[in-house]
Amino acid sequence: MTSERFAEELVRLASADNFRDVAGTGAGHPTVDGGRVRRGVFFRANELRLTDADAATIADLGVTCVVDLRSSHEVELHPDVEVPGARWEHVDVLGIPMDQMSSLPDREAAVAMMERVYVGFVEEPATRAALGRVLTILAGEGAHLFHCSAGKDRTGWTAALLLHLAGVADDVIEADYLLTNEYAAASRAAVLDTIVENLGPDKAEVYAPVLVADADYLRTSYAAVRARYGTLDAYLRQGLGLGDDVLGALRAKLR
Repeated sequence: MTSERFAEELVRLASADNFRDVAGTGAGHPTVDGGRVRRGVFFRANELRLTDADAATIADLGVTCVVDLRSSHEVELHPDVEVPGARWEHVDVLGIPMDQMSSLPDREAAVAMMERVYVGFVEEPATRAALGRVLTILAGEGAHLFHCSAGKDRTGWTAALLLHLAGVADDVIEADYLLTNEYAAASRAAVLDTIVENLGPDKAEVYAPVLVADADYLRTSYAAVRARYGTLDAYLRQGLGLGDDVLGALRAKLR
């Protein structure tokens, strides 16, 4: 199958169920000025425990660079399967603090932890520096795939920033962010089954908020941006340190 044909289809990978084109399906997400986001440029995913067939599928899409947003510990636990013809870049973007997971007493504590993660995308200097590095890499030539472990938080925020740069309306960005719950339903169910089996159903209820994309989480980041920077554009420039060269290159790729 040619890469052109892939560009017109929704690619689903058996071994990375949250893999998708950032631009959406069909002709791509609409922009507020009547345009469309270009497909086949940026892809997003959960961790790449790929079959040979799925690695070949990604290569056929023309991906030239894989950007891994996970911590070094996460990478050591589950190294990416190599995508033929693509270089691998690692940028540690702070995600869910796994050391806090075992001590979560209830669902409310889990939600509060997730909100801290999303505020951290805006407030934590090291996280902002890492996100700036990620977007700088993505501005380079070629098609890029970026991912974290579940493909919903670090990856979801990065995708939201790209769609904002493309000129996509906030409600469309939010709907795209929430698609993780549909795409990753199978892997999420497998994790919950493991929790029930090992820790009991009560713990599954506690951990459930950690396993989903929730619009309130995304809105938490937006609220933090407004409080500190006023606008997302100011956050990209002042918070992430991105200049006209990087922002212009990203917009050119997206449109």
